[in-house]
Amino acid sequence: MTILIPVGADALVVADLRGLIMLPTGAVHDGQTPEQAAQDVLRGATDSLPLLRRVVLASTQTRRRKVITHHLATEPMTRQAVGELIYRDPRVDVRVLPTLRVLDSVTAEGQQRILVALQAMATGTTAHIEGNVVLPSLPPGLQADPSTNGAGGYCSGHARPGPTTTMERT
Repeated sequence: MTILIPVGADALVVADLRGLIMLPTGAVHDGQTPEQAAQDVLRGATDSLPLLRRVVLASTQTRRRKVITHHLATEPMTRQAVGELIYRDPRVDVRVLPTLRVLDSVTAEGQQRILVALQAMATGTTAHIEGNVVLPSLPPGLQADPSTNGAGGYCSGHARPGPTTTMERT
């Protein structure tokens, strides 16, 4: 699980582990939703992160298993609010960096996921990445939840994603 936290119009919150820049991340344990796991990654003066929803679901097949990563986006936060956040790992500093600097600091796969997540957040959609390819449909496990009576809810106890978006790579 990865958390995308926008600050202003052009900055993101990052976890800085002795010069290694990454988005805040954490594991989703059995019986936990990605949203609950996100609350365990960053704590601060407020009771919880202002989570909005999942913006990207990325799947990668390894030799032994399929790894699914949930990318969650929060409501925009102020620099002051970010300054009160504490990362679960005491070796990590929580910092605010310009989005372009973050993109320059991560792998090509990380760049793709951040760009797709930002686009999905801006358009109110949910993206699905399968093996580093952005797909035009939701994965089978993310079907509309009939208990919401068409109100846009989705299964698996996750926040309401919208239609899937695609992004062309240039």
